[in-house]
Amino acid sequence: MKALAAAVLFAAAPATAAPRTETAVLAGGCFWGMESVFEHVKGVTDVVSGYAGGSAKDADHDSVSSEATGHAEAVKITYDPAKVSYAQLLQIYFTVAHDPTQVDRQSPDVGRSYRSAIFPQSPEQARFAKAFIARLGASHMYKAPIATRIENGGFFPAEAYHQDFARRHPYYPYIVINDRPKVAALQKRFPAFYKA
Repeated sequence: MKALAAAVLFAAAPATAAPRTETAVLAGGCFWGMESVFEHVKGVTDVVSGYAGGSAKDADHDSVSSEATGHAEAVKITYDPAKVSYAQLLQIYFTVAHDPTQVDRQSPDVGRSYRSAIFPQSPEQARFAKAFIARLGASHMYKAPIATRIENGGFFPAEAYHQDFARRHPYYPYIVINDRPKVAALQKRFPAFYKA
């Protein structure tokens, strides 16, 4: 896993500065932990928790929790591609932000809204994500098959009380048990990309 991480991080490192930002939308369990991990990545300028894969009319926590909306809890990541690439974000997503082998669940959370899914924001992202997943599967890094799917759908921000939840509630038991270890793993495995 370390060899693949190094290969992706350094082979895909951006060569020139670009005065622009791009977005990525990723789902991988409760958005609190996903948001917390990516807020600590250098080059990421904003992370918003929300819902992806369903419609605007039912993009709220109560509806999504019913597991009948088609939404997944997701994060929209705004990043500077001159500092961190889409490939590097995916490497972090697949190795520390969540377990890509779990089907419709992450740790204690069970249901389709906690699925592993990538929502590409461009045809290029879609092609890259598909190839990335194929390479991961062929590498046999994981004991179980990759469950991550590439999906379409808009992104809708979650309620205000969900935004920056881990930062605002660092000692909330769910955060301590499930999410702080992911941030620690980011710092340990990708020190060059970690920001406090």
